[in-house]
Amino acid sequence: MEKLTENMIRWAESRLGSTEYAGWCLAFIEDALEISNHIEIYGGDSAKESCELYRDALRDGIPERGAFVFYDCLCLSEEGPVNWGHCGISLGDGRLIHAWDRVRTDDYRMVEQMTAFTGDHPRYSGWVPITRVLEQKPRGMER
Repeated sequence: MEKLTENMIRWAESRLGSTEYAGWCLAFIEDALEISNHIEIYGGDSAKESCELYRDALRDGIPERGAFVFYDCLCLSEEGPVNWGHCGISLGDGRLIHAWDRVRTDDYRMVEQMTAFTGDHPRYSGWVPITRVLEQKPRGMER
């Protein structure tokens, strides 16, 4: 598990400052895990939906290294503001690497001070260990 985590974090850190994933936080963390380790994972279509899929393992407090960290957050859509959430990868020291306006690191608690295009602020939901992310089955094949 440590190798998967370190590969993922190394890949994510190599994109610091990039705007390629601006507004695509879930795609960023999934690509970090999948591309760096040549695997496929099965989450939701949004950070909020993925958080719901992993709810059985959602934890509070300082996220462990490699954990997927989730927030509720209103985002813009054609229908108006929608809670698509926000997410990032824990660096294990209270910092999070995530795609906001660019790929960046922030204290996981300070993410709640950031302002989305809707004027909303993310609200910390919790974190999920990478082992739980890897256990998720494709839709229709859940336990």
